[in-house]
Amino acid sequence: MDYKARLTSSPEVLLGKPVIKNTRIAVDFILERLGEGMSIEHILEAYPSIEKEDILACIAYSSDVISRESLLAS
Repeated sequence: MDYKARLTSSPEVLLGKPVIKNTRIAVDFILERLGEGMSIEHILEAYPSIEKEDILACIAYSSDVISRESLLAS
């Protein structure tokens, strides 16, 4: 999925945090809801201004970011 078509980041919106385009809903907020066990369907009911593809874009973005990180052994 090309998450760049659905997500954006601007210093004027939430201090530059990545958000779903045309909203103030941050990627990390969606990921936290999913991590808490909230279903995609429930998120869509709670936030009708977004679409399933927006949530999938958040997941794809997080996967891309994590794949570029390296964990230092402690």
